[in-house]
Amino acid sequence: MIGFLLLIRFKDLPTPSPVSPFRHLDERKAAIYEGLRDLQFEYRLNKLSDQDYQTTKLELQKELARVLQETDRLKAQLGQKEPAQAVKPVAAPVVPAPVVSKAKPNVCPSCGAQFDKPLKFCGECGKPMGATT
Repeated sequence: MIGFLLLIRFKDLPTPSPVSPFRHLDERKAAIYEGLRDLQFEYRLNKLSDQDYQTTKLELQKELARVLQETDRLKAQLGQKEPAQAVKPVAAPVVPAPVVSKAKPNVCPSCGAQFDKPLKFCGECGKPMGATT
């Protein structure tokens, strides 16, 4: 086995695929979104007080803003309009949006998630729900 490894030439090895400069930012952004979803879930289960929820949510949103700002700065530095296509995020399966009547303001029109109280934005998918409070 050792003799076989000694006979491998470096020029015969495959070249590694290029690493996207946006990869670490995309991973951090995904972790923040997951944290926001988990936070919303814990809040809906009444495991967090309103103050703790708002404080933690604000910290995660600030971190997300910093990541997005860094992404924009890197795009401008590299002269790109979109991140490199070397690393594509895994897309969630497309689920058709359920038809929701306007009589149910606590149900998300996009993903169908139900909530105990009216919300401005869905806690699951983040899309506007139309609540004015």
